[in-house]
Amino acid sequence: MDLPRSFTIRESSHRLCNPFTSEKLTILRQAISPSPGTRVLDLACGKGELLCTWSRDHGVTGTGVDISTVFIGAARARAVEVGVADRVGFVHADASGYVADDPVGIAACVGATWIGSGVAGTVELLRRSLMPGGMMLIGEPYWRREPQDQATVEGCHMTRKDDLLPLPELLERFGGLGCDVVEMVLADQDSWDRYVAAQWLNIRRWLEANPDDELADEMRAELTAAPVKHARYQREYLGWGVFVLMDR
Repeated sequence: MDLPRSFTIRESSHRLCNPFTSEKLTILRQAISPSPGTRVLDLACGKGELLCTWSRDHGVTGTGVDISTVFIGAARARAVEVGVADRVGFVHADASGYVADDPVGIAACVGATWIGSGVAGTVELLRRSLMPGGMMLIGEPYWRREPQDQATVEGCHMTRKDDLLPLPELLERFGGLGCDVVEMVLADQDSWDRYVAAQWLNIRRWLEANPDDELADEMRAELTAAPVKHARYQREYLGWGVFVLMDR
């Protein structure tokens, strides 16, 4: 049970495995201002940056869950680095079936709603761990501009245009699930650049160090195509944000 190696190669230098900068993560924390001691469950937590920095800066406690052994190892090391290993813990597991033993004040899935087969299933999964009056954090892409052809859809790593919604329709979708949207912090084009462009250097350095690896041809092809694909499609058409929801 693990992520394919290509993921960890691309994101080897990342602390945030989403198109979200540390500054935007701070804005989100300040916007919802969790009380010290608030328990957080972060499903598909990646390298644990949300839990670790929020524990350091706001005193939250909690658990992160991720399927990647590499990411979980990095999360545990980050907790030690920032001095919060006694307040947060990380579990290597499939987040799609994970429910907290005790209700939490914040239940998060930031950028991995496939664990619930989409937004609706992920909201239902988070609700199973959430205390009354708690908050859900959902990180989700949306169409920044409506794609005009299938090449654009596929250039944004989607299969069909209907795989994503424009931002107003996504907000309506949350409402249709019985949630109030009480905050949102959106990525911008610079956020996307910092996330995606850093992957190119990670891949290049990995290729130089591993020219004979079985993944070398695949990663070389990705590096060759990725900058133009990002500039032509992803940068112009893909939005992404973290949406804060509360049950009505």
